[in-house]
Amino acid sequence: MSAQQPQSGSLAAPAANAKGMPSATSSAKWQDFIFHKITFSFALLVLLALVGIMVSLVINAIPAFEKFGPGFVTRIEWDPVNNEYGAMIAIAGTLVTSLLALMIAFPVSFGIALFLTEICPVWLKRPLGTAIELLAGVPSIIYGMWGLFIFAPFFADHVQPLLKATLGQIPVIGELFQGPMMGIGMLTAGIILAVMIIPFIASVMRDVFETCPAVLKESAYALGCTRWEVVRRIVLPYTRVGVVGGVMLGLGRALGETMAITFVIGNAHKLSWSLFAAGNSIASTLANEFAEAEAGLHISSLFALGLILFVITFIVLAAAKFMLLQMGKGEGSK
Repeated sequence: MSAQQPQSGSLAAPAANAKGMPSATSSAKWQDFIFHKITFSFALLVLLALVGIMVSLVINAIPAFEKFGPGFVTRIEWDPVNNEYGAMIAIAGTLVTSLLALMIAFPVSFGIALFLTEICPVWLKRPLGTAIELLAGVPSIIYGMWGLFIFAPFFADHVQPLLKATLGQIPVIGELFQGPMMGIGMLTAGIILAVMIIPFIASVMRDVFETCPAVLKESAYALGCTRWEVVRRIVLPYTRVGVVGGVMLGLGRALGETMAITFVIGNAHKLSWSLFAAGNSIASTLANEFAEAEAGLHISSLFALGLILFVITFIVLAAAKFMLLQMGKGEGSK
């Protein structure tokens, strides 16, 4: 009997384990279920916030669109005294300054990212990368103050006269560089925006370029490719999605930038062909007038401007996504 006891004991242990297994599996399933629902609720919260913002903008903008109709987008008048409002001046200022900033910032950011990942010595890579990240963290109001008190006087005394004497004498495009040389205006706002978004785009591009496998680049160099050929044929095709994402990140900040633009754009409700002239953007208009706007049509018109800015940003992001899809289809056909 004593010899059989260990055998019965050894059989009882697996039975106990077998009884315990279903409870452990059930507990794990419940944990996975709860974890899934919690993370899903977090993702759903973002979508609900987006829908809520959109709905609130639409509801508050309805009186302005009922008063002025779709022509609100193309109207130039902005007269709070007589309750006459239009969005064209603010839309034009937003698009012009953002495009100027992107035209300046993209090649500079691309060069910075390319230098840091392909050319920069190892001992210099970390200090430069840290400096770029620090610039990305500078508050926008600091850029605005620097632009107004330091950059604008220098720009008016040295750069604007040079531009007027050179580019201003060229037919057609010379109209862009005429007018009063005050230092503030659309061109100044575009340059300040470019300075602001360069660290964002360069930082993202640098991180994306570093994801390209070293073996691909080394293979291209072994075949005799130059450094530019490696970047153009290996790095850029491999990282194009991240590059476009970085550019869109910078453009999104440029479209919605408020305080820096408010300091240097001039805040004038008028259209002009000259980039030297003062103007306005959607964000600067909201910053200047929302706190003092009277309830009614004025507030509704400001909400309508916010809705238009939301739509512009959505169109830009949708266009970027469509472009990436088309590029992907083109690669598949090749």
